[in-house]
Amino acid sequence: MALFITDECINCDACISECPNTAIYEPDQEWSLADETALEGIVTTPRGEEMDANEQQEALSDEFYFIVADKCTECKGFHDNPQCVSVCPVDCIHPREDVKESEEELLQKKVWLHGA
Repeated sequence: MALFITDECINCDACISECPNTAIYEPDQEWSLADETALEGIVTTPRGEEMDANEQQEALSDEFYFIVADKCTECKGFHDNPQCVSVCPVDCIHPREDVKESEEELLQKKVWLHGA
C-alpha cells in the first residue's frame, strides 16, 4: 500500500532524496506523474484513472511534505524497506489504509513508472 506523511512532519527534508520514485514533494509543490519517471502523455494509473502524466497537479498539502500514492511503491524493486520511513526522525510516515496493494502490485507499479 502507498505511504502518507502525517501532520507531525517537521519538514526536515530527510525523506525526499531517499525516494527512488520521486513520489515525495515539498509543501505546496505542484507535481506530475512524469517527474523523474518514464511516463509521458496520457497514461492509465494503477488505479484505473486516465491522466496526462505531464500535466502539473495541485499540491496535496500546503503545510507538510506529501507522498503521491500513484508513484509510491514502498521502495519495492529498489530496497527491502521504505527508505523514507527509515530516515524519518519523527516517525510520521505510515501506510495508507485506503490504498491497499500487494507486493506484486507494487512491483508492477515500479515497472509502470520506470519501464523494465
